[in-house]
Amino acid sequence: MRSRTLPLSAAAGAALLATAVFPANASGAANPTSAQEGSVSAADLLAKVTGCSQLSNGKYRTDDETSASIPVCGKNGAVFWKADMDIDCDGQRTSKCNEDTDPWYQDDTAFHQSNGKPLRADTLPYVVVPSSSSIWNYSSAGIKGAGVVAVIYNNKVQYAVVGDTGPSKIIGEASYATAQALGINPDPENGGTDSGVTYILFKNSQVSPIESHSAAVNLGDQLAKQFIRDN
Repeated sequence: MRSRTLPLSAAAGAALLATAVFPANASGAANPTSAQEGSVSAADLLAKVTGCSQLSNGKYRTDDETSASIPVCGKNGAVFWKADMDIDCDGQRTSKCNEDTDPWYQDDTAFHQSNGKPLRADTLPYVVVPSSSSIWNYSSAGIKGAGVVAVIYNNKVQYAVVGDTGPSKIIGEASYATAQALGINPDPENGGTDSGVTYILFKNSQVSPIESHSAAVNLGDQLAKQFIRDN
């Protein structure tokens, strides 16, 4: 399993400005009920990310012991990568995410709920981005905390938000809830999948509040349609 690094401060996340904001009617997060979300199919999204115009200065590892082979690629309105999925259980302490279930557990996330609390990994689909480094700076690429991500696995689409930051040289991680919704083993110690996951992060997008999954799905569907049109 990968090593973990401390997340960015909440203040850094709060300082990020957004140009695409979708307000939510509900303030709380709920367990995702379906891994095929929105009206855009996995096949249509994957057809737009067959090639790679590399944005990163180098490539990322998927785990500590693997070689660096994963580039960050650019498209109109988005960046994407194809990698594995390790399980992030950081944030609010719950029966599924705590020091006993996750040897790498941390009680904070880089970006926080509207009430100031860390995110809740077992109910909120979120994605981890690599901490900014000489390889790639996510914020300079228009990727923000609470930004919308289309996560694709096994011909299913799950919308998530950018919720945490991870090691600066490793890529491919998402929350317990993201994995569970996609049919991936969500156990933080021995779950995840070694390959086959595509992450499409929509530039300059932001869900408000970050903890509303329904808002992420609504905005994600809009942005996915625009992504299909523009690429």
